[in-house]
Amino acid sequence: MTLDQRQQELLTSWLPRAEVVKDHSWGLVGTTVLEMLDDGVRYIVKAGDAADTHIARELQAHRAWLGPWTRTGSAPELVNGDDNAKLIATRYLPGELVEGTDHEHRPDTYRQAGELLARFHRQLSIEDADYEANEKAKTLGWLAKPHRIAPELTEQLRAMVEVWPTDPVLLVPTHGDWQPRNWLCHEGMVRVIDFGRAALRPAYTDLGRLAAQQFRTDPALEAAFLAGYGADPRDPASWKRQRLREAIGTAAWSYQVGAEDFEQQGHRMIAEVLAEDTPRI
Repeated sequence: MTLDQRQQELLTSWLPRAEVVKDHSWGLVGTTVLEMLDDGVRYIVKAGDAADTHIARELQAHRAWLGPWTRTGSAPELVNGDDNAKLIATRYLPGELVEGTDHEHRPDTYRQAGELLARFHRQLSIEDADYEANEKAKTLGWLAKPHRIAPELTEQLRAMVEVWPTDPVLLVPTHGDWQPRNWLCHEGMVRVIDFGRAALRPAYTDLGRLAAQQFRTDPALEAAFLAGYGADPRDPASWKRQRLREAIGTAAWSYQVGAEDFEQQGHRMIAEVLAEDTPRI
């Protein structure tokens, strides 16, 4: 339990008799995730370290966007939170994590996930003139940081990114890490957790993780997801930029935190996007 003094004081005031049931912390980032029990009620408590940026996003999501899910029991309810202390407490949401179980390979799981995401995306939309320029700068920033992308490939990628357009785009509330690792299944119903990457983005960005993982192994899962979502939000040019952004960011970030499996996935994603432009002989 690695909470600082202020976080411990706040937690005691919120849940005075709480005891830790299980530590769910991932370990690759400085976020502590605790399952706690207070007067017979279960809670999830998340605490960020000094470098954390996820708790503020999670609180923003709870306060502004999660209503379409919490009203149907599809997402946890906020109990209390403090942006400055980087601390949040929510009601525990029962369910079995989809990743690594049979649920991960069932089309109905993805149909439900598509329906949930459509409900989330369609509650709000705004036009933004700066999104593409900001994402372009972020991607160039990843290429400038330490990574193990080959130097000649780095130069090729940099040249591609530098000519990306920066036209205005439509943004919606997005989860930011939409994949089975953040879905629960409870009595046959899919539920959603972990909103530390929630932000306003183009709708298609929430398909990035799935396209790089589950969709590439079983087309039936993609078809079920799109049937639930109701349409395909991806256009070819924007989708290619998104896939390359995700690939570069995955490879560079994973190298920096020492997550070799994710790093290799990032390199594979880069190779797959670039292979689409290579003429076949």
